[in-house]
Amino acid sequence: MNHLANSTSPYLLQHVNNPVDWYPWGPEALQKAKDENKLILVSIGYSACHWCHVMEHESFEDEQVAAVMNEYFVCIKVDREERPDVDQIYMSAVQLMTGRGGWPLNCICLPDQRPIYGGTYFRKNDWVSLLFNLADFYKTKPEEAEDYAVRLTEGINMYEAVDFVPPHDKEYTRGDLQTIINNWKKYFDKKEGGFGGAPKFPMPNSIQCLMRYAHLAKDAEVDHAVKLTLQNMAFGGIYDHVGGGFARYAVDGRWHVPHFEKMLYDNGQLLSLYAEAYTWWPNPLYRKVAGEITQFVMRELTSPEGGFYSALDADSEGVEGKFYTFTKTDIELILDDDADLFSIYYNITDEGNWEEEETNVLFRKRDDAELAAQLGLSAEELLAKVEASRQKVFEARSSRVRPGLDNKILASWNGLMLKGLCDAYRAFGDADYLEYALSNANFIVDNMIAGDKLLRLFKPDVKGGNGQAFLDDYANIADAFTALYEVTFDEKWVQLAKTLTDTAINNFYDEEGGIFFYTSANDEQLIARKSEIMDGVTPASNSAMARVLKKLGLLFDNERYLEISAQLLRNIMPHLGKYGSSYSNWIMLLTDEVFGVYEVAVTGMVTEPLRKEIEQTYIPNKIMLGGSEGSLPLLQGKFGNETKIYVCRDKTCGLPADNTADALKQIEA
Repeated sequence: MNHLANSTSPYLLQHVNNPVDWYPWGPEALQKAKDENKLILVSIGYSACHWCHVMEHESFEDEQVAAVMNEYFVCIKVDREERPDVDQIYMSAVQLMTGRGGWPLNCICLPDQRPIYGGTYFRKNDWVSLLFNLADFYKTKPEEAEDYAVRLTEGINMYEAVDFVPPHDKEYTRGDLQTIINNWKKYFDKKEGGFGGAPKFPMPNSIQCLMRYAHLAKDAEVDHAVKLTLQNMAFGGIYDHVGGGFARYAVDGRWHVPHFEKMLYDNGQLLSLYAEAYTWWPNPLYRKVAGEITQFVMRELTSPEGGFYSALDADSEGVEGKFYTFTKTDIELILDDDADLFSIYYNITDEGNWEEEETNVLFRKRDDAELAAQLGLSAEELLAKVEASRQKVFEARSSRVRPGLDNKILASWNGLMLKGLCDAYRAFGDADYLEYALSNANFIVDNMIAGDKLLRLFKPDVKGGNGQAFLDDYANIADAFTALYEVTFDEKWVQLAKTLTDTAINNFYDEEGGIFFYTSANDEQLIARKSEIMDGVTPASNSAMARVLKKLGLLFDNERYLEISAQLLRNIMPHLGKYGSSYSNWIMLLTDEVFGVYEVAVTGMVTEPLRKEIEQTYIPNKIMLGGSEGSLPLLQGKFGNETKIYVCRDKTCGLPADNTADALKQIEA
């Protein structure tokens, strides 16, 4: 057994019996490298990562490979989800060296942590050859290794860096926004939806950004692209048609064959996306997907305490996707006479519908009305039959060996899921969504907040939580608590959001650069202190914080918050036209600047019915506030026995309305 036995990370514990003499990231390993003048081998992954498992089996479980690693290197294993700060540095290095990144991420560093070489997955023979070559290089040419480390570390510090843009009087225009979106259109996949070819990621923040733009700018091309993407993702094999929830991405360009791991951060954001899409365009498919995502998370990713676990593995019984795929014979044994209809609906064939012989990934091609007509059924009959069969298949699948569970509870990802539940409650009004949201929010307060600070990680066997939080933790929890306030009008939540935001400003914000660092000033000092700028499968922590500051600045009439948000956007504005998907959350902030933000206050003794009515109209550029009492500046002087709706913008409120129709007339169509 190596040095990982006391780790909290399921990923590190997966490697505890490797013959590699793994250490967790920390003072012991780092000092050992200096004392012995050995290169550091940093290997980074996460528990649900399929290719991480493959490399472990091929190389890290091999005695001969381990002997080479142990002889020449101090080997450190890192869970990217527990230590995203470490991952961020070495991912930047690998992207600079190779032009691409991913996990497993393997970086070779000098004894002082500065990288000299890196890559992702290596085959066994290539890996051993590389290790020998690098060990020899460091022994025979230390000056060259030092020179390369200097240049690469300089590159890491510059990667995602932005210049400070001084305040100016130039206003953002619809033309600015249109130019950015028109450039982004070049990357739309007009046949399958989404962006580019294979592999294909859901990118929920990008789709949400485009949906808002399509609505506000009345852009028919973007409107079509968003609806195409929403349908094809929900029809594709990337969606679990039996148990709900989305896999991380499709390995092809058609959303057909998933990389089967299921991540909390994807499903939280996709819940927000499909809920908001339903208000925009009430397609029953969107409501169904949102409901099934929630059922999946509550059933399989929720702790007894009310926190949300991180992920389900791609593999079970050592085979990727084995839990989720079926042969035609499997379906026939489960459904008997109903197997044919189920197989037609989900495109299950005798020969199989992907590269694994006779194996099928369930997916859809046609909508219910079209298929029902072809089969001589009503849509209602078809759906009833398919749903009855789906439940039988779900029950049969439940007896299989389950994929591994990563039971870490991360603040950042819990924030994304909590926000998703709030958005679902806004869209559908189902009390269950609010109940789940409040349960999770109270869990976070009880277990992941200490005074005015957040903890990154909760595990029930680690008393008092674990690890200082990073900027994404603060941004996503503050955003979720703000959203919870908007659906409850309980100021406890928005006050908590403000407290966490103040902590983030104090500990993460760089006044001189006008940008937030990813790590706190109180955190361990690594070889670089990075800022996260570009949006990806999750929003960048700086863009998330910029949007939180905009909302809270309006809710609290706080000019400091608004100034910081504006400074962040000014700094990023020169980059927005490059590739929209890398700046989608920033573009949403710009959209709010261009179209303005409505502050809709519902005050009086009975506010909930009117709040729900307002939410049925799609107004993406609004924030909600109100209740029967409250301390927020905009609410002052607006309380009384009669329930009123106030629509405000740019520090000016219209006449109070006593019904939703009159209030909505004050909002631009």
